[in-house]
Amino acid sequence: MPTAIDVRGLRKTYGSRAVLDGVDLSVGDGEIFALLGPNGAGKTTTIQILTTLTRPDGGSVHVAGHDVLRSPLAVKQRIALTGQSAAVDESLGAHENLVMFGRLSGLSRPAAQERAEQLLRRFGLADAARRRVATFSGGMRRRLDLALSFVARPQVLFLDEPTTGLDTRSRRELWDVIRSLAGAGTTVFLTTQYLEEADELADRVAVLHEGRIVALGTAEQLKARVGDERLELRDADGTVRRAVPTDGTLAGLRAAVDALTAGGESGSVSLRRPTLDDVFLALTDRPTPGSDRSPAPKEYA
Repeated sequence: MPTAIDVRGLRKTYGSRAVLDGVDLSVGDGEIFALLGPNGAGKTTTIQILTTLTRPDGGSVHVAGHDVLRSPLAVKQRIALTGQSAAVDESLGAHENLVMFGRLSGLSRPAAQERAEQLLRRFGLADAARRRVATFSGGMRRRLDLALSFVARPQVLFLDEPTTGLDTRSRRELWDVIRSLAGAGTTVFLTTQYLEEADELADRVAVLHEGRIVALGTAEQLKARVGDERLELRDADGTVRRAVPTDGTLAGLRAAVDALTAGGESGSVSLRRPTLDDVFLALTDRPTPGSDRSPAPKEYA
């Protein structure tokens, strides 16, 4: 698969603290790639370097085929960045915002008008084109913010916690938009505090901890790393009394039920599958043994 982002040995230090300490990753064209990590892990710093906003202290970074240090203008012409807050003019309408941004991007007025109408339809905002943005819901503002990012048709879209502050419905609507963008060939690199979001959207997930990538793979591969499915027996208060591993097959489930009930205990039975929350806690909530450096990542093909 052609590579949209290629990072090798990326390093960034602030004072005596190594925020990024030898990060390696690659993202394919049209892939949705999620970067997870606790607060302060270096996620935003990574995006700032990939988008030419911050210079790295070491390593190599190529985005859309161009070196971010040697050819920053070429990188900027091929990317878009959407942060955690909507960068729109609330006193204007959605159509006016898009036309203004198109003109600032060098489009003629007719071209900017045409592009604005295309994007309003694409992002489901055509019916609200003339409404002042101040009257928009949070989800509508985020869709408009994404639409602004596509005035110049980016090859790579960077999303830094794009659904922070949105309600569940608005978040899911935005997920559909992001999927459609990737389906049309745009590479999406996102950070998120919602592990469910990474599970739902990302083709692959990387976990950043103490300046290093400590795990990389599909969500299912990472979940398999922390354990198998298990059948749990809970009492009336919801407390887990016993748990038995199972392979998910009918025979395995029957065997697990028999094992749970062999002692004569009663209660409710539920199937528990590993989640990205389990992965996140397992990888970031424990000290690194024997060193102040994170362990080498395990990558899954």
